[in-house]
Amino acid sequence: MPGILDLLALRPSAESLDYVQHKTQFHLHTLLTEQRHPRTWDLGGLAGRDAAAALRAVLSVDDDLEKKCEELAQAPQALEQAAAAIADAVLAGHRIYVYGCGATGRLAKQMESTFWRPFWRKASSVGAPADYADRLTGEMTGADRALVSSLEGFEDLLQLGRLQLEDHGIRRGDVVVCVTEGGETSSVIGTMLAARAQYGPDETAAARRHLYFLYNNPDELLRPFDRCRLVLDEPGITRIPLATGPQAIAGSTRMQATTIETFVLGAVLEEAALRVLRHHLPPAAVAGLGFAGSPGIPGRLRDFAAVRSAVTAAVPDLARCTELEAATYAGGHFSTYFARAAMITVFVDCTERSPTFRLYPLDKQHAAERRCWVQVWTEGEDARAAWTAFLGRPFRGLQRARYLPHFERIEDPWLRRAALKSLAEATDEQELHYDFGFSPGNVERRGPRRGDLGVLALVDGERRALTEPGSREHGFAALCAQRGAALAVIRVGDRAPANRPAGAAVVDVALGSGPDPLALRRQIALKILLNAHSTVVMARLGRIVGNTMTNVSPSNLKLIGRATFLVLSHVNDTAGRVDWPAAKSAAPLTFAEANAVLYDAIDFVQQAQLGQTAEVALAIVRVLETLRTGVPVGWPAARAMLDQQGLQGWLARHNPALSGRG
Repeated sequence: MPGILDLLALRPSAESLDYVQHKTQFHLHTLLTEQRHPRTWDLGGLAGRDAAAALRAVLSVDDDLEKKCEELAQAPQALEQAAAAIADAVLAGHRIYVYGCGATGRLAKQMESTFWRPFWRKASSVGAPADYADRLTGEMTGADRALVSSLEGFEDLLQLGRLQLEDHGIRRGDVVVCVTEGGETSSVIGTMLAARAQYGPDETAAARRHLYFLYNNPDELLRPFDRCRLVLDEPGITRIPLATGPQAIAGSTRMQATTIETFVLGAVLEEAALRVLRHHLPPAAVAGLGFAGSPGIPGRLRDFAAVRSAVTAAVPDLARCTELEAATYAGGHFSTYFARAAMITVFVDCTERSPTFRLYPLDKQHAAERRCWVQVWTEGEDARAAWTAFLGRPFRGLQRARYLPHFERIEDPWLRRAALKSLAEATDEQELHYDFGFSPGNVERRGPRRGDLGVLALVDGERRALTEPGSREHGFAALCAQRGAALAVIRVGDRAPANRPAGAAVVDVALGSGPDPLALRRQIALKILLNAHSTVVMARLGRIVGNTMTNVSPSNLKLIGRATFLVLSHVNDTAGRVDWPAAKSAAPLTFAEANAVLYDAIDFVQQAQLGQTAEVALAIVRVLETLRTGVPVGWPAARAMLDQQGLQGWLARHNPALSGRG
């Protein structure tokens, strides 16, 4: 019986053979975060029929997070220890270093630039030490440039985490918090191990008090991977497991995994800040900074339920925004988001659409034309000013001279090539390639046009600014009206404002008047809302099938494994049906065969410069159509079928049970 590779006359590339035989430590489809959640099984089809129902389905998965928060509230010892360690470190003149990669790297940036720095700058105005704002550093694999888009190969390097730790001068006595969605990211594990090495083998207790590892998969599923066991079996590291179950989109850890990690770590920072303040300010001043009462970490964790409830209540209005943004892209137009206090939350959601749904990354400022469907603006008259407003500090890149010798010695040729290429895109000069400022130059070059969409994300007092002539918010709304662009307004605060801007699609999230000193609850509410919104927007555009990430960009070893498994599972699910024409003549597709076809698809897309064409979807159509007809189908023909019907449409024709569970 001929296999699919024989039918296609396709020989596995050297890279594919190497991946299948030697990169088994990145075949991660057994992890809980990679599985399909039953509540969103038919999300792709549901989104096209009913945006509100699709949004509710996505948000319902956060039940798992609410249960985890309650579980942690009942046994908060590790979190209490972390809060005490952070407070003691700050008071003793030490530093806090939060490190992550990809979505958790952006989480780390948010800890520094959205939560910690703004709070301590405000606290310094009433007598807290001003230098506390600089005590916490949030860093990600690849530094600030990686906020924009992933840097290929970096996350697969243990040594990169160590090098970045050393570059920041982190020493024993500092508190190091490493966060990884799946629990297996090499660069994050490398950071944790490098921090542990600063303590002797007989200093387990001291190390445990200063080193924390947050992750979202059960230990038993991580143990088959060598690098994971290095952390799991190390008694000098305090592990905080946060596994909640599958994601709303299988493998999309930008959603539930990162939400629970952000909320839990934010609650720890909030408790630590309170403990520090009590050493410097009288009770009335502490209360004035938002610490009315003292719920402790359990009470902070239980606030998650109220946040969820507030977001869910906004679904009817949000559905209209979701339909509007999806229609904007379907019509060949673009969106522009504007945010100030919510800039990182908005920016992260927008940038993470690119690898999740195989979209162009954010455009560089001197690009001849807009290709990315979305852009994000904040305050700033030029690129450097916008980055500073964005991060609350100057841009940080990697120093080429420091990293180049280490990368040149990488033995694996694929990783060496990827690391050297990415290093060129991670240096300080990258700051000037991206301009996120709401400036006259940007308005002229890339401002909203007729048919486009403008989205304002407003928090607390910014909601009033929308009606104040001269404010940036008012100016953005006026620009959209002047240019003929539609406007959506997302407002988060204690209660919904009485006014609703005429002609705009408005979403209000009312959280009540409870304390929120670090703005954690507001930012989490906005994150949950935007994650659901952008996911359903892309589902309406056919960028997912069921609840699987069939448009994922296979840009690193982990994502290549995910992409391979998606090809394998969708082909076998459809070709394994009893009524499939080739059911009796075709053997199930193997992982090695799926990987060979995937690598060939990657080469085809790159050589043909097909931009947003998804390799996974292309491979699925080519394999299934070849099996169905018994005639080899080439890449151009597969692409034509994909462009005409979309993967969801093509599969629905040949697998009517796609939306079922049987």
